[in-house]
Amino acid sequence: MTDGGPLIVAVGRIGPARGVRGDVFVEPWTDDPDTRFAAGTVLRTEPAGAGPLTVESASSASGKLVIHFADVDGRVAAEALRGVQLVVEATQRPPIEDPDEFYDTDLIGLAVHTAGGAELGPVRDVLHAGGADYLVLDVDGRERLVPFVSAIVPTVDLPGGRVVIDPPEGLFDL
Repeated sequence: MTDGGPLIVAVGRIGPARGVRGDVFVEPWTDDPDTRFAAGTVLRTEPAGAGPLTVESASSASGKLVIHFADVDGRVAAEALRGVQLVVEATQRPPIEDPDEFYDTDLIGLAVHTAGGAELGPVRDVLHAGGADYLVLDVDGRERLVPFVSAIVPTVDLPGGRVVIDPPEGLFDL
């Protein structure tokens, strides 16, 4: 969140310029780059002073996303955008249909309780590693990883702002 405003999420980062007419490579951080970066889409930026940017055209080159933004003409203007993040309000994300799937940003900050009712603190982050997902918690001042599987995390209550975990014996003993 920024200054009490809506939750902002990054959907991509601008990379190097491609060619001389102002095209840039974009590293998409979205499941649907064709929709997110469709011509006419207006994207906010971080830093805010670099935008907003309007997608004029999108294509691919060697499997990489190439965008031309309106009013970004020439290589110098394109290179000036390198490293800028493209952001949207979280409410602009498409809804997730699967009840067992969540946006990471929706999980971060949720209060974590054990099945027995003990409060552990908030979800600090979500880690994706080795084909598995983990909730990152701060338990008694130490970072702990909780496997994000239904056997250990039986309840995710987004409207209620909480997660219930049923940690196996020894999960936090290491």
